[in-house]
Amino acid sequence: MRHDRWPMPKITSIPRTPAAFVRAIVSVYERRSMDPGPALRQAGIPPEVLAAPDGRVAIEPFEALSSHAMRELDDEALGWFSRRLPWGSYGMLLRASLPSPGLDVAIRRWCRHHGLLTEDVALELRVEGAEAVVRAHEAVDLGALREFCLAGLLRNLHGVACWLADSRIALNAARFPCPRPAHAEAYDLMFGGEIAFDAPAAELRFDAAYLELPVVRDDAVLRRLLHKPIFLMARQYRRDRLLSQRISSVIAASGAVSPSAEAIAGQLALSPRSLQRHLQEEGTSLLDLKAKARRLRAEELLRRGDIPLKRVARLAGYGDESSFGRAFRRWTGQSPGEFRRRAVPADVPPPARGRDPGKSGR
Repeated sequence: MRHDRWPMPKITSIPRTPAAFVRAIVSVYERRSMDPGPALRQAGIPPEVLAAPDGRVAIEPFEALSSHAMRELDDEALGWFSRRLPWGSYGMLLRASLPSPGLDVAIRRWCRHHGLLTEDVALELRVEGAEAVVRAHEAVDLGALREFCLAGLLRNLHGVACWLADSRIALNAARFPCPRPAHAEAYDLMFGGEIAFDAPAAELRFDAAYLELPVVRDDAVLRRLLHKPIFLMARQYRRDRLLSQRISSVIAASGAVSPSAEAIAGQLALSPRSLQRHLQEEGTSLLDLKAKARRLRAEELLRRGDIPLKRVARLAGYGDESSFGRAFRRWTGQSPGEFRRRAVPADVPPPARGRDPGKSGR
């Protein structure tokens, strides 16, 4: 068997993960007098990337390297602490946090139980006004791996919290006590929100309302997750769990009455400012989400085929049929009548004229 050929991970992303993080893993191999070559080759990371001060790798090779290193070094912390965290340590923490009723209890359990694995860094959850703060307190000198350790700890905790609630938790800020690195832009991809360096301590800040989210995962889902390494550090939680999805649900439930930003923020236990900031981060706006909700509602009503166009316009939130028609043509390139004729089967009778079916008729 030839050993110069290794199965390469399928790469679909742009190289954005700093080679500095790869070099940190390599340094742990060297510190333990082990050869990192096989792990690097299996991950498909060439030596010239490591040599470049501003080198980048795609997320898939980085995850492949991390997976190989965790098993080969038998250390899920990848050398961060004064003692190893053997394979399965973080799975044990997840299992201990799983039966929590809500995210507040789950994160507090994670922080407390993490202290049973290592005393080098203590994690703490506090609520300061409208913000939840997860802070890392360093008890020892973390040395050359300090940046990698603190970034990894907070990124893992954030990923675990998102996974437990199955909801992307938008961060207000991520702060680190390390000097600003050359690859600082990678932190925007890992965390989002305001990124600050040379801070007093490493911490994450997010709206405290997220702590009220229920834990929706169960043991069966966890068992499937633990069949493979838990890749939470370098990529943010699923983009299909954005705050905009929750906002769209609130708008849709409001029917023809278009809720204000203040009303939507109140239902989600957020401030209007936080609501707008998170939507901006997700590349959308409240106006866009309202327009989309109106369109979907209008299309649903038109497909029924038994509601007059004037009432469809009113139920979709428009004051008159003409303004509704102009908006619908902008959305679809068709008039409401054309859309209905194409969408409704021929055997469905047309809406009754002269009477609004939404009223009793008496």
